[in-house]
Amino acid sequence: MDTQALPATRHVTRLENRTFDEIAIGDSATLSRTLNNDDIALFAYLSGDINPAHLDPDYARTDMFHHIIVHGMWTAGLISALLGTKLPGPGTIYLDQSLQFRAPVAPGDTITATVTVRERIPDKHRLSLDCLAVNQNQITVLKGTALVQAPTEKIRRPAMALPDIRLSRHERFNTLLQQARGRGPYPTAVVHPCDALSLTGALEAAAAGLIIPILVGPESKIRAAAAAAQLDLTDLRIEATPHSHAAAARAVALVRNGDAKLLMKGALHTDELMHEVVDPSTGLRTDRRLSHVYVMDVPSYPRPLLVTDAAINIAPDLATKRDIAQNAIHLAHAIGIDAPKLAILAAIETINPAMPATLDAAALSKMAERGQITGGIIDGPLAFDNAVSPQAAREKNIVSPVAGQADILLVPDIEAGNMVAKQLTFLAGADAAGIVVGARVPIVLTSRADDARTRLASCAVAILMAAHQQFNSARTTSR
Repeated sequence: MDTQALPATRHVTRLENRTFDEIAIGDSATLSRTLNNDDIALFAYLSGDINPAHLDPDYARTDMFHHIIVHGMWTAGLISALLGTKLPGPGTIYLDQSLQFRAPVAPGDTITATVTVRERIPDKHRLSLDCLAVNQNQITVLKGTALVQAPTEKIRRPAMALPDIRLSRHERFNTLLQQARGRGPYPTAVVHPCDALSLTGALEAAAAGLIIPILVGPESKIRAAAAAAQLDLTDLRIEATPHSHAAAARAVALVRNGDAKLLMKGALHTDELMHEVVDPSTGLRTDRRLSHVYVMDVPSYPRPLLVTDAAINIAPDLATKRDIAQNAIHLAHAIGIDAPKLAILAAIETINPAMPATLDAAALSKMAERGQITGGIIDGPLAFDNAVSPQAAREKNIVSPVAGQADILLVPDIEAGNMVAKQLTFLAGADAAGIVVGARVPIVLTSRADDARTRLASCAVAILMAAHQQFNSARTTSR
C-alpha cells in the first residue's frame, strides 16, 4: 500500500483549552467518528502491524482477539484526541491510561467516545478521567481511566490543518489475479528469457499458479542468467535455439502446434517478436490488426481503465483504429466489463477539420452506431478531462453516455498513448498491465520498469483474454 499526502482543504477551526482551574469534577467532552477501511489500513501502515486481521474480514473472524485489539487501538486514539483537543485540550500531558477493550469494532461502526473528570489533584495539576466509548447500538466497546497533567495557561490557536491522505491499494489487480488463478496455469512460451528480469518474471508467474513456462532461446544463456540470479530451472522445459530471432520463430510455432497457449516477451526487442507473430504464412495473425492495451489500476479512478494503443500502432488510420477499439472492447469483456464505455480521445471535444483525430473520432462513433464496432458504448471526440471526470463533463455541458465514466481510452497515436499511460503510472501511482491482443493468443509485453505485481497482472490479463477467446470460439463452433 502506498500513501500520498495532499494539501488539506478542510475548514480550519480554532482550539481553546481549559486550564486546571477551569475544570470541575463531572466535566465531560465527547467525540464521534465512523471507522472505515482506510482508517484501519493507515493504522496498519503507521504501526507496521501487517496482521491480516486488519483488512481481511474472513481472517478477522478467525482471529477475533487480534481484530478487537487492532480496532480497539483505533478507538483508544479517539480518547487521546479528546484529551488533546477538547478536555483539557492543548497543553495537556498524557501520563497514564488503563483501558479495557470490551467489544469488537468493525468498519461502518460509529463510535462515540466520552471523557469525564472523576478526580482533581491540585498540587500537581493532574486530572483523573473516566473513559468510555460506545457504538451506534450503545454497546460499550472501550472503558477505562486516563491520568493527565492539565495546562495552567490559556491557549487559543487555530487547529492544525491535517493533510488529506489517499491510499493506493491496487485491489483491482488482486481481483484479476484471483480470477486468473481459477483458469490457469496456461502453458506459456517465454521468448528469449536470457536475463534475470525476464526469467524472474516467468518464474514468479509460475509460482503464482498462472503459467507453465516453456523457456525458448539459447540454453547456455538461459542457464547462465538463471545461475547469476540464483534461480532454479529444475523441471522447466527449455526449447533450445541459436539466437533471439530463432527463439521468436520457435515460440510462435509452439503456439501454432498447441504446445503453448500464451506468448511472453523476454530479453529481445518487441519488433523482433512481432515480426514472427505477423508473418502471413507462419505467424499468429487473425483478420484483425494487432494492438496493445494497458489495463491500468489508477488509485484515484473508481474502475479499471484501459488505454490503447501505446506500443504497437504508431499512427493508426481509421480502419486500424476500428480494430484497436474492437480489440480493447473484447479485452474489457474478458476482465468482466460487460458493456465497456469507450472514449475516443482528442485535444478537444468538438469536431475540427484541422484536427484529424476529431474526424476519426466522429467516424468511429458513427461506425459503432451502424454496428461496425460492437460490444461497447462509444463516443468521441472527448478530451481527456471530460472522458474521466464527471465534473469536467458537466462544466462543458457534454451530454454523453461515456463522458466522465470511460472504461477505455482510445488515443490518437502511439505518442499520445505512451504519454497518457506513463503519466498515470509515474504521477498518479497507477499500475499498468500490458498485453498485445488481436493475434490468435494474447502476448504479454513487460517493461524493465515493471514491478512484480505488474508482471503478474499482465499474465493474469493474458489468461483471462485467452479464456475469453476460447469460450467465444467454442460457442461459435457449437452453433
